[in-house]
Amino acid sequence: MFRRNLYRWGLTDMTEQQTTKTMAFGEFIALMALMMSLMALCIDIMLPALAQIGNDLNVAEANDTQLIISILFLGFALGMVIYGPLSDSYGRKPAIYLGFAIAIVGCVISLFSDTYLWMLIGRFLQGLGLASARIITVALVRDLYHGNEMGKVMSLIMTIFILVPILAPSLGQGILLFANWHMIFWFILALSLLILVWFALRQVETIPAHKRKPFSLSQIGQNLLLIFKHREVMGYTIMSGLVFSAFLGYLNTSQQMFQSQYHLGKLFPIYFGALAIAVGCASMVNAKLVMRFGMRTMSTYALITISVVSIIFFAVALPEHGQPPLWQMMVYLSIVLFCFGILMGNLNGLAMEPLGKMAGLGASLVGAISTFIAVPFGTLIGQSYNNSILPIVFGFALFSILSLLVMRWITLKVSTAL
Repeated sequence: MFRRNLYRWGLTDMTEQQTTKTMAFGEFIALMALMMSLMALCIDIMLPALAQIGNDLNVAEANDTQLIISILFLGFALGMVIYGPLSDSYGRKPAIYLGFAIAIVGCVISLFSDTYLWMLIGRFLQGLGLASARIITVALVRDLYHGNEMGKVMSLIMTIFILVPILAPSLGQGILLFANWHMIFWFILALSLLILVWFALRQVETIPAHKRKPFSLSQIGQNLLLIFKHREVMGYTIMSGLVFSAFLGYLNTSQQMFQSQYHLGKLFPIYFGALAIAVGCASMVNAKLVMRFGMRTMSTYALITISVVSIIFFAVALPEHGQPPLWQMMVYLSIVLFCFGILMGNLNGLAMEPLGKMAGLGASLVGAISTFIAVPFGTLIGQSYNNSILPIVFGFALFSILSLLVMRWITLKVSTAL
């Protein structure tokens, strides 16, 4: 019994026969969706509280509170490089335990921070730790399911995942109606502990000892070098980073834009959630159309649409000093975010397509590189916010055009190689 409990907690090795699915299918989907959604929740639930946190921690400039979002992504990008190889070497469950321990420590630091610096340190650690859930969730699905069954599982997980950016800001705003921003961190802390205990008790380890690979920093470096040398992989990775830069700029400024510029106050989560629906709808539309038109064509049309619409809207908003009517801004962002929803899945798919057998580590490295590209540019867009939507519109226009140029470079290189 003692050894069986150690095995269940992932603290001892197992035989091939012990690697089984002990949870019901629905329970597995629910647990994996919660794990994957935790990072998104930690971003979106905080948006309504940014101004209050800035006031309590004496942040001089309103734009500086955006770093509470950006620094989380920086830690997340670093973590994506680490947890994939760790879980391949030491098992999925120990890697999750490490990641959640780091995330929980970060949450506690942010919860009790009395200076803005400690808040940012805590948020960085949260992102660093929560990368484990994002990476290892996909690995667990890959361990237990294959082929069309794996596709079905991931689709169900992503369906639940899409609900998070729609509902999380309203949840954060609801908490603020009865308490201050500290209670949001208490909620994140409690949910993290609940997920961790659930995972520890119910999810079995899925990698037998004889299938584990030695942890090697040199191997990570070699694979990273392969990605840098592969022009097609690197090109689509750069495009993912550029597109995500514009989205991160929007995410960083959304609270100020809705609550301060358009004076929506507590209605902010409703408008933010409505725009998040556009991203979710894009994922469903793309699933139907990508088999007919292909990832590259879908990505090209989405980028052209963002570029043209952004240039036109910039010209429309400029005479209004960057403050067009709310309905015009909502129509514009709905179109742009719909295209963003089409782009991210396709660009990641195009980057991953040539990687073959190094798909697991490749996914981690592609995600990390694109995020490292996005964080500084997205932060720059956010820091340029001046109670005007012009920096956001300019960011979408600029980075979509740059992405089209990178795609042109990729296709010319492929044509030359052929």
